[in-house]
Amino acid sequence: MRNILLYLLVPCLLSHSVFAADEPIDVVIYGGTSAGVSAAIQAARMGKTSLIIEPSKYLGGLTTGGLGATDTGSKAVIGGISREFYQRLRKHYDKPESWNLEKRDSFKGYRKDEDAIWAFEPKVAHKVLHEMLDEHKIKFVLNERLDRTSPTAVVKKGTAIQSIKMESGKTFTGKMFLDATYEGDLLAAAGIPFHVGREANAKYNETLNGIQKQKNTHGHRFTAKVDPYVIPGDPKSGLLPGIEAGPHPEDGSEDHRLQAYCFRMCMSLIPENRVPFPKPENYNEKDFELLFRNFEAGDLRIPTSILMMPNGKTDTNNNFAVSTDYIGANYKYPEASYKEREKIIADHEQYQKGLMWSICNHPRVPAKVRDEMKKWGLAKDEFIDTNNWPHQIYVREARRMIGEYIMTELDCRKLRATPESIGMGSYNMDSHNCMRYVTPDGKVQNEGDIQVSPGGPYKISYKSITPKKEHATNLLVPVCISCSHMAYGSIRMEPVFFILGQSAATAACLAIDAKIDVQDLPYEKLKTKLLEDKQVLESKDAVPSLPALDPKKMAGVVIDDIQATKKGSWGESATIAGFVGNGYIHDGNEGHGSKSVSFQAKLPADGTYEVRFYYNSNANRATNVPVTIEHAAGSKTILVDQRKVNKVGFVSLGKFDFKKDAAATVLITNTNTNGHVVADAVQFIPIP
Repeated sequence: MRNILLYLLVPCLLSHSVFAADEPIDVVIYGGTSAGVSAAIQAARMGKTSLIIEPSKYLGGLTTGGLGATDTGSKAVIGGISREFYQRLRKHYDKPESWNLEKRDSFKGYRKDEDAIWAFEPKVAHKVLHEMLDEHKIKFVLNERLDRTSPTAVVKKGTAIQSIKMESGKTFTGKMFLDATYEGDLLAAAGIPFHVGREANAKYNETLNGIQKQKNTHGHRFTAKVDPYVIPGDPKSGLLPGIEAGPHPEDGSEDHRLQAYCFRMCMSLIPENRVPFPKPENYNEKDFELLFRNFEAGDLRIPTSILMMPNGKTDTNNNFAVSTDYIGANYKYPEASYKEREKIIADHEQYQKGLMWSICNHPRVPAKVRDEMKKWGLAKDEFIDTNNWPHQIYVREARRMIGEYIMTELDCRKLRATPESIGMGSYNMDSHNCMRYVTPDGKVQNEGDIQVSPGGPYKISYKSITPKKEHATNLLVPVCISCSHMAYGSIRMEPVFFILGQSAATAACLAIDAKIDVQDLPYEKLKTKLLEDKQVLESKDAVPSLPALDPKKMAGVVIDDIQATKKGSWGESATIAGFVGNGYIHDGNEGHGSKSVSFQAKLPADGTYEVRFYYNSNANRATNVPVTIEHAAGSKTILVDQRKVNKVGFVSLGKFDFKKDAAATVLITNTNTNGHVVADAVQFIPIP
């Protein structure tokens, strides 16, 4: 197989000389990510020539670089070449010989009722992807980087790109160009405006963007009190590495920070396929003081998210307070020079290898944690030419184009009509932490973690991959699309990049045929072709999802769950949208009879108040949640059915008399409940 052999043996042999011809390449694709690959395949299927120019040694980006636990959201809206790729992976795993280290029936990710598989080994993704490229005789060049320092890196005639120049001096000429990089290097070199960092909430009328200290209610934070200073208790001694002193602007403010990067490690606990985590050169235990202090403060959670892949391997992700995300180390990455980026990537590798070695070996890590993690090591048969370490850093976000249409939280929640759909997203609006800071009580905390469901699939606009016409008329951007930080938190998933790459190539080919600018392509013509090629452009499940309610703007007196008194272990979540404040709590359907939450309010005056209990309904909720209202005349207990669809977000518990000198109390317990118990807020509204 021609391209695989070139990839493995002589990845840089392909050169511009291969394409010497009077006619330019139809579609030049800069970036061999999943979007770049699907774009090339689609161009070939539409009878056009294409070329993938990949700056590194490897094609596939994160799909072949360790992210094997596919972030799918709704699988029903993954269509076209994207679904075809996962279907081909399934066909590979249908073969008994594909299971050399594990029995197929023991792997939960292989489901007989599905046509695709969503968890896979990196080397298998590499194999399948190259098979698809080879079938279409798609050419690519590797190790060719855009000459970002040259004023002639992108040559334009008016608003049309004519050619792009590499550091090697090679020049590639084309009719249409796609920027399919994670960094947005081509769009920037072409003079397209872009944004880096988080926008203010006010900029696009969002609720989850900007700095978000208060919304960090999930597990990726410090749950124990950990001192941030070099000498504990002594601010004059300075802060530990990676902690910012502040002061910081109020929540919702714009800043320059990015969600953290990491490597998605492929691990194994099978002895014959396991390589111990290496101790990196120049290891410095001071770099992991926060990790050690967090354990010593009582947080004994093992700080990794281990997602199982076939044959006993993993896709290992960040988890909890101090983990594989190197928070704060990537701010300069999007616009950094290649040399600076290499240093940033090397620093991330040094940190993550040091972290894993420390967890397994350092005496300040609890023995129980060390013993558990020592069962694991890097998978011996993956990433062989990079010493079993992933070749792709997880660039969760970098530049984002400012194009014809800017996707925002409003589009994800379906709170406005999104024009000209070219595919759908559905994953949570998901931002990893962006910063570590010192809290007012002198402890360390993480900031930036957001995980909010959009409430089902949403449309992604063609106009979000097109620059404004005055900037470029033959460039499409299917990865660093025009959107806000929070919208990108959902869009940035590999299946979606496959989808957008295919749609971008479809538009490029149609524009070539019609001899028009990409902005002038009639949408109905594009839509017809996308549907013909099995893209999913709309869904009956795409219903509006309400943003969070601000308790300060609600009537009467509102007590949020963060103000309530809790007994027992309650989990925190913000997965289902429409909640009050930053999220809600749940009992995990565990410890029945041992958990309660008390909402106590000091009311402004004697009188009658309507009492409302806020929660979100779901099929896994309890139908018999005991809720007790303690009022001036005594108490009353009501059983609330939390499975019953609750469109307004609350249930009225009734009207009761209260005295201002006595606390108005609503108590929720999980005694004898038959499902998950959720508590969000309680509202007391005065009755005239």
